[in-house]
Amino acid sequence: MINRKQPPAIKDAVEFDVQLKPYEKYTLDNGIPVYALRSDEQDTLQLELVFPAGTWYESENLVAPATNFLMKNGTSKHSALEINEMAEYYGAYLNRNCYHENATYTLHCLTKHAANLLPILQEVILDPVFPEEELAIYVQNMKQKLAVNLQKAEFVANRHIDKYLFGEFHPYGRVSSMLAYDELQAESLRAFYKKQYTYNNCRIFVAGNLPADFVTQLNQCFGTSQWNGESHVVRPELAILPADEKKYRIFNDENGVQGAVRVARPFVNRYHPDFGKMLVLNTIYGGYFGSRLMSNIREEKGYTYGIHSLVYNFRQTGGVNIQTEAGRDVCEATVEEIFKEMKRLQDEPIPEEELSLVRNFMIGSILGDLDGAFQVIQRWKNLILNDLDENYFYNNIRIIKTVGAEELQALAKQYYNREDFYELIVI
Repeated sequence: MINRKQPPAIKDAVEFDVQLKPYEKYTLDNGIPVYALRSDEQDTLQLELVFPAGTWYESENLVAPATNFLMKNGTSKHSALEINEMAEYYGAYLNRNCYHENATYTLHCLTKHAANLLPILQEVILDPVFPEEELAIYVQNMKQKLAVNLQKAEFVANRHIDKYLFGEFHPYGRVSSMLAYDELQAESLRAFYKKQYTYNNCRIFVAGNLPADFVTQLNQCFGTSQWNGESHVVRPELAILPADEKKYRIFNDENGVQGAVRVARPFVNRYHPDFGKMLVLNTIYGGYFGSRLMSNIREEKGYTYGIHSLVYNFRQTGGVNIQTEAGRDVCEATVEEIFKEMKRLQDEPIPEEELSLVRNFMIGSILGDLDGAFQVIQRWKNLILNDLDENYFYNNIRIIKTVGAEELQALAKQYYNREDFYELIVI
């Protein structure tokens, strides 16, 4: 009998033995790999198809995201409206996303409706026609959205800082434009689709309460033919050309009351041995609500409602980006405080109490991210798509639990030097 008057013992998150639940792997008749994680927690499932169809592979600006978006907007049998109505009839959510390297189509639905929804997804993936009228609507909507966003300091700042870090012609730094939208052609989208969205470029990730014959259903829809033919996509090598100048001030809206601050530098990616340790240092610096940047610039100075330091984790390279919005009159002071906190990490060892707090926060966040099959399969997808295995996951856990104050101080001295950072203020 549990004594309800006696509170349970408090246990540090770092004491937990974090485990990544293994997946099951299947192969469809045409060779498509399927990574599955079964769970009966709820009568729902998530199905995601992943293709090497991100902006990295486009030869014309904006072709990759436009192709990904418009695949759902009409097939030879159904219009965009009919496709959406069929998905909504079953209470399903059919979404698409285009990133730098990959593009995805994701279906969330009740398990009992999977058999009815798979043919709809099959039609979207195998039979898009890219209607001219849908392309015209897409271009009009995106141009209107761009026009509105260009008035926002934070949007302009994000566009410029990536361009400074990676170069304006690199996929990581390339941005949209009115002209690029006007130049989109349906034929270019069809050609990109035919090359990138093929059976041998497809990987499938599924999770949730899967029907017993779900792999058979998948095979019937996606595994019985070599749809779109065989296309061997080669990831091109693209040079990163960062800007020479390091300090920028852009005047975007003379009536604006606040500005956008970005302080960023190129950095190593997940394949480098310093990356895992840097995640810990970045969390202390500006990676969570109790970080030093938040304590100083938000709580003490009152310059901003929030400030965050992000670590980019791209396939080719990485970056560190400190971003915030602050009052126009304190943007310069905010930049100085950002560098002041960097210098403090170089000069003073991190107290054990603060380091222990961050360890618990990070392990606790990982535990939260592993709460449920949908979250776990996303973790596996991230590893698999980057040619990593569970050893990488467990090594990062070990780093969080064991990295010491001296190692972190040495990292700060190596990577937190002002001369390496780009400074940008947009007001």
